[in-house]
Amino acid sequence: MHKVTAWALWTRPNQWIAFTAVTVGATLVLALSASQLFLITGKQVEAFLALILLATIQAEVSRRVERQRRILSSGGHINMTSVWLLPGGLLLPPQLAVALGAILYGHLAFRSWAGTRPGEAHRVVANAATTILSSCAAGFTAQAIAADNVTTTCVAACVFFVTNAVLTTIGLYLANPSAATLKSCLGSVDDNLLELSTLCVGGLVVAVLPYQPLLGLLVILPLLVLQRSTLVKQLEELATTDQKTQLLNAVTWQNGAEREISRVKREGGSFGALMIDLDFFKRVNDNYGHLAGDDVLKAVAALVKSETRTHDLAGRFGGEEFVALLTSSTKNQAVETAERIRQRVSELVIHTHNNEGEAVVIETQTASIGVAEFPLDGSTLDEVMAAADAAVYAAKRSGRNRVISSPDLARVTELAAVA
Repeated sequence: MHKVTAWALWTRPNQWIAFTAVTVGATLVLALSASQLFLITGKQVEAFLALILLATIQAEVSRRVERQRRILSSGGHINMTSVWLLPGGLLLPPQLAVALGAILYGHLAFRSWAGTRPGEAHRVVANAATTILSSCAAGFTAQAIAADNVTTTCVAACVFFVTNAVLTTIGLYLANPSAATLKSCLGSVDDNLLELSTLCVGGLVVAVLPYQPLLGLLVILPLLVLQRSTLVKQLEELATTDQKTQLLNAVTWQNGAEREISRVKREGGSFGALMIDLDFFKRVNDNYGHLAGDDVLKAVAALVKSETRTHDLAGRFGGEEFVALLTSSTKNQAVETAERIRQRVSELVIHTHNNEGEAVVIETQTASIGVAEFPLDGSTLDEVMAAADAAVYAAKRSGRNRVISSPDLARVTELAAVA
């Protein structure tokens, strides 16, 4: 009993546990019902064994790459099982499609993900149930169309994709509602393109498996190359991104800012720079713990990202400091953006947990923001950021939760001297 109560499953939110229980239960009910309604033919058994063999070979060939990808994944993870589960849904009765998914995920769990946090049993079971239900939904769609052609396969693949996206999005949202964003739940464009790519390959397997099963071996090498290229992209993102907030890290932000200075010097114009410092952030860590502090940082980072444009540079300098470079912006425009960010930070309601696991709500966070402009406040990046940093300190000295730019800084300095 003690071992059961110590499962990592119980650390997840209750709503996520309930949703996962529903999807797993639905999968089991589907398998049991199908075993009573659908007969299994010898040809289907052959297809089932062929898919297991091909999937196992592919998983073993790419085992190390898959393990690294899984460990590096910070959100939803796209594996290659769709390549085999789409054919499973279309070529096999539901009970064999469920068995196929269970075998493939079990193999991945023990061979590729063993000993990693993403390989925890409850996570594997939840992901398996989601993908298996998607596979069966695709199979039922193909049966409803009742035609053996390319259109049927394409429609079934779309149903697989949509079902998987919906179930995955619900699961990711329920796992951490306070930090959930559209991108974190739905995945990036690249994530969705990768899933669609695996489904395209799965469609080819559907076409060849009933007639030439050995041709399925030809998809293994392209899948390995696809996984390696995805891993390379993940490593590149790790080298340029702050993993806690998903903003640019300090080095990458500075490199981008230097390139923007070179462009402005060459073409003319200006840009605004914001230095954003959270007020009394240490109190959050002291009162609620560092995990709660991390949730605050993530929420503020998402806010800064949403209030800046795609071609702006938003980054984290470290601790509770954020920076934003607003390309082709004047100081007045930068101040307007800073005010929006300051206002929205003060309106944040962050649901998190303290060190004891108790639910807490943080809704009193504020930020002091300094604004500078290139080339008005300096001819180099260091000079501009020094002006923005000085404005931040002036904002803190004058009461916090406010935006200060260089003209305001001069007035604050004069008032301080008089006082």
